[in-house]
Amino acid sequence: MPAAVLALTAGAFGIGTTEFLIMGLLLQVAADMQVSVSATGLLISGYALGVFVGAPILTLATRRMPRKAVLLALMAIFTFGNAACALAPDYGLLMAARVLTSLAHGTFFGVGSVVATGLVTEDKRASAIATMFIGLTVATLLGVPFGAWFGLMLGWRAAFWAVAAIGVVAFAVLVVFVPGNVDGNEKATSLSEELAVVGRPQVLLGLAMTVFGFAGLFVVFTYVQPILTRLTGFSEAAVSPILLVFGVGLSIGNVAGGRLADRGLGRALIATLAALALVLVALAGVLSIKGLAVAFIFLLGIAAFATVAPLQLRVLETAGTQGRTLASSLNIAAFNLGNALGAWAGGLTIDYGLGLAALPLVAAAITAAGLVLALWSLHLDRPLPSAAACPAE
Repeated sequence: MPAAVLALTAGAFGIGTTEFLIMGLLLQVAADMQVSVSATGLLISGYALGVFVGAPILTLATRRMPRKAVLLALMAIFTFGNAACALAPDYGLLMAARVLTSLAHGTFFGVGSVVATGLVTEDKRASAIATMFIGLTVATLLGVPFGAWFGLMLGWRAAFWAVAAIGVVAFAVLVVFVPGNVDGNEKATSLSEELAVVGRPQVLLGLAMTVFGFAGLFVVFTYVQPILTRLTGFSEAAVSPILLVFGVGLSIGNVAGGRLADRGLGRALIATLAALALVLVALAGVLSIKGLAVAFIFLLGIAAFATVAPLQLRVLETAGTQGRTLASSLNIAAFNLGNALGAWAGGLTIDYGLGLAALPLVAAAITAAGLVLALWSLHLDRPLPSAAACPAE
């Protein structure tokens, strides 16, 4: 992969780390800010909402700027936002700083996906996207334990200062390695053209299959700690090592999904979404068996992130060249909407008395809905029979 794609990976790592960092700091932040743990948990929801809202707004606002300049501006927002989190004197300002930081997330991954695909040959586009998302998978793997360790050893504010330092390094790497002419001869599209592209049925279907296809993961992942401790019988101390196993699976799945999509995007969409649904169904049957539960948590990581590159590339392809930057950013927002939908659906499942054991099956049903949307979308791609092909009457 070109060095510029690896530079995007560095930026993705920084942004992914700040998204997951707070999960390992909830107790420390709650105690310092004198708020409840549930209120502190809203710092995660606020971030996700900022991604969902900020992705289309910032993408449209920066559509006429050179893409390298956009990436650098976003990394500057990210760095400033994390420094503001570290300095926040109260809960309200900490929430505001989290939302500010989140604004960089969707547009960075959206613009970064477009830049990455433009830096490689056509048969390597999905792998380029997957390479950039390796930064996110590593952040997922390390973000929570990193935050927990910093919170314990140096305080939660030191963790945010450390992430701000990552932002400075990523900014410098982007300056050095991303070419200034990454836009090539592309002309900025008008606002009406961008919005018209996003309104295409196939683009909307692509966004919907991302929301539902990926939401299944977070029905389970949001409640993985009580699942493993209350159903499977692990101690709380065992959860972190199991999450590391899950993170390794994410990294493997991310690369595998990119390679599958390069070989055939349609087949990769169907195969990865079907695999995720099947793994979730199987997980429901092995939660009482410790060894098998860990094995299927690992497979869940592989199956879940194998969907990322195909889902992202599908939206880019259906958007074409005129509106792909906005469509790409909206698809990152769709991933985050799927995260929120999955967590909400999991909560409803528990609240209505179905219990933790039902979560994998509910997750599988939601992912299956994404699979149905993918099948429908690919069916619409088939050319209609021409009049010439019809037998003469």
